[in-house]
Amino acid sequence: MFWNRTKTLILLSALTALFLWIGHALGGQGGLLLALVIAGAMNFGAYWFSDRIVLRMHGAQEVTAAEAPELHWAVRDLALRAGLPMPRVYIMPDDAPNAFATGRDPQHAAVAVTQGLLNLLSRDEVEGVLAHELAHIRNRDTLVMAVAATLAGALSTLANMAAWGAMLGSGRSDEGEEGPSPLAGLLGVLVAPFAAMLIQMAISRSREFMADEYAARVTGNPMALASALRRIEAWSRRVPISAGSPATAHLYIINPFRNGGLAQLFSTHPSTAARVDRLEAMLRGGFELAA
Repeated sequence: MFWNRTKTLILLSALTALFLWIGHALGGQGGLLLALVIAGAMNFGAYWFSDRIVLRMHGAQEVTAAEAPELHWAVRDLALRAGLPMPRVYIMPDDAPNAFATGRDPQHAAVAVTQGLLNLLSRDEVEGVLAHELAHIRNRDTLVMAVAATLAGALSTLANMAAWGAMLGSGRSDEGEEGPSPLAGLLGVLVAPFAAMLIQMAISRSREFMADEYAARVTGNPMALASALRRIEAWSRRVPISAGSPATAHLYIINPFRNGGLAQLFSTHPSTAARVDRLEAMLRGGFELAA
């Protein structure tokens, strides 16, 4: 777990450095300052408003304990076991089974599940999925992924700006000061979006493995989560999710927008088979319940 968290910090640092490098390629020291300002503004928005934005994007409706008693009871029980405050609970009116968590910290968190998840999965499987999402909240993954997605999106914008800087700028200004580099700008246009995608993918994949492991320890039932992962993946191939977009794929427990072939290499999630293998290995090797 320590290595996964260290890797996440390294990858986020790399994404930030790439963002600032593109800013420098765009406009030298001025571009670097612009990148810092943009990064600060976008991360401020991601910190304070990402949960509201993503819930609205997916048509999620908050439900009370009176409206969804079994779901509320399961979330409350698992949150208590995990030592977390009770998050807000949402249901998305979608037939495809899936779920995600959002929020800047455990005190401002929300768990959203589709109606399809409640209809198609057993109680133990639903609890495995909920525990996985609570693990994301506990590990602050919801904030990490919001920041990563924000920086990745801003990189695409800066890369386009760098293209104009490469065409209109020159290597040095009349005063002899170093200015935007056309070569660096062109390289940024070609490399930055791809590199940002790879970094974001690596962050998301490591987060999923950690959440799976913690969920298995909280519930004491690794195979319930393994079964849920298999069933959600199978249903996602038959029943496409109606809300969201591939840009929000990293939020879900299983990528509902995944394609086959070459696109699978760039999935935001590790393969379901690899995740199930790890859960089965936990069961074979014995494991301790989460404190």
